[in-house]
Amino acid sequence: MTGPINLYYWPTPNGWKVSIALEEMGLPYEAHLINIGQGDQFAPDFLNIAPNNRMPAIVDPDGPGGAPVSVFESGAILMYLARKTGQFYGASERDRIAVEEWLMWQMGGVGPMAGQAHHFLKYAPEDIAYAKDRYRGEVARLYAVLDRRLAEHRYVAGDFYSIADMAIWGWASLWEGQEQTLEDKPHMARWLKELWDRPALRRGRALHADLRGDKSDTWVQTDLLRLSVAQQS
Repeated sequence: MTGPINLYYWPTPNGWKVSIALEEMGLPYEAHLINIGQGDQFAPDFLNIAPNNRMPAIVDPDGPGGAPVSVFESGAILMYLARKTGQFYGASERDRIAVEEWLMWQMGGVGPMAGQAHHFLKYAPEDIAYAKDRYRGEVARLYAVLDRRLAEHRYVAGDFYSIADMAIWGWASLWEGQEQTLEDKPHMARWLKELWDRPALRRGRALHADLRGDKSDTWVQTDLLRLSVAQQS
């Protein structure tokens, strides 16, 4: 590589997707903070990289043909990095189909629905019962889908860890703030802990974690410890 990948990032579930992938793939990178609370995502220089004014985004100085390339949208970034490194995308076309199915499931389902649940349950200026019930219920349905899938497979795409797991994990790890439970989702609970035990995932999750004001993910320190003890008993 001609230089490190530039990661434009803020410590949110979408940002974690890419910081985790970069750590898992062993790619050198430099993080540039995009403070979404202060509106950094609307800066003209950033819009040249991410025209939808959303982070994360990357600039790879060693892109296709050796020329720099910028990539926006977390799912597109994950697929680009997986192709670039030949990692976490499966060994066959059938594997890649499964990875892309579950990656799109996250992009079109878990991410938007969990994001709306967080907004209406925690941040909305008005208490709208209909919105709370709608998004809480849809997240519960999606996590039930995930639990059923993980009852039959170690990881979401099959027996191999992939970029789809990386994409889903960050949102699923915030289940407490989405007013969900793991008691009826033992396979999801097992998967959450197994991924949390990966050192690279921990490093990606820890990137600028001190800047997060949301402390709802206390499960990392508490519930997973409880789950670990329960699994050993």
